[in-house]
Amino acid sequence: MSSDAPQDIASGIAANLPYLRRYARALTGSQQAGDRYAAATLEAILSDDSVLGGAETPKLGLFRAFHAVWSSAGGMVSEAPDDAVSRRAQRRLSALTENTREALLLHKIEGFPFEEIAAIMQVDAEEAAELVEIALREMEGALAGKVLVIEDEAIIAMDISSIIEEMGHTVTGNARTRAEAVRLARAERPDLILADIQLADNSSGIDAVKDILADVPDVPVVFVTAFPERLLTGERPEPAFLISKPYSEDQIWSAVSQAMFFSSTETLAA
Repeated sequence: MSSDAPQDIASGIAANLPYLRRYARALTGSQQAGDRYAAATLEAILSDDSVLGGAETPKLGLFRAFHAVWSSAGGMVSEAPDDAVSRRAQRRLSALTENTREALLLHKIEGFPFEEIAAIMQVDAEEAAELVEIALREMEGALAGKVLVIEDEAIIAMDISSIIEEMGHTVTGNARTRAEAVRLARAERPDLILADIQLADNSSGIDAVKDILADVPDVPVVFVTAFPERLLTGERPEPAFLISKPYSEDQIWSAVSQAMFFSSTETLAA
């Protein structure tokens, strides 16, 4: 191994750490708990870098090390979720078959193929694919709700709305600005918000969401952005569901389904 190898590994881990934190946040329902697992993963690597398992890429090794820590802890979250949305999310975890949500997040949100999921979770590729299919079946058609789309690019807004409607949800409106988003949310309370970060009038989708949540708290949010690292800094509360542009239909489907499934109440579809 060359003298540059440890530095290359460190650089690769640093580059992929925001995405591990995103995954851990979605998995645990708590930014604090997710960061605790991420920190434990880094400590494990520093103590013995063999936990990386000779992975082909730093990202694969980092996620494999995380799952070694996660599995050794029994996949349990020891602290209270961040908010009411996260509390509902954790209650619904018990309804899913063991290991299926991990596989679904790894595949649909983080983009790992089944062979790499198998390496991360220490199963074979066929089992990894089956875990994802089980999660999809268990979530499919479970709930339908009203979704507010906040997106300033008309073609993207139409595409996202089409995906959401094909899933059986209702789109309450497409907002291009912060003010329009707030107005639409007040006119018809959404069950979920899907928001871009940069809006048409240079206003912020983050600020629009904050305004809406001040009126109707505990509504789950999915952010779509070309710059996910800007929201994955650890310096402020972060979204549980964050999709990178360019997105795939599968990513929209997975994030919306999970947010709706795990964050909903019994009266959501009423």
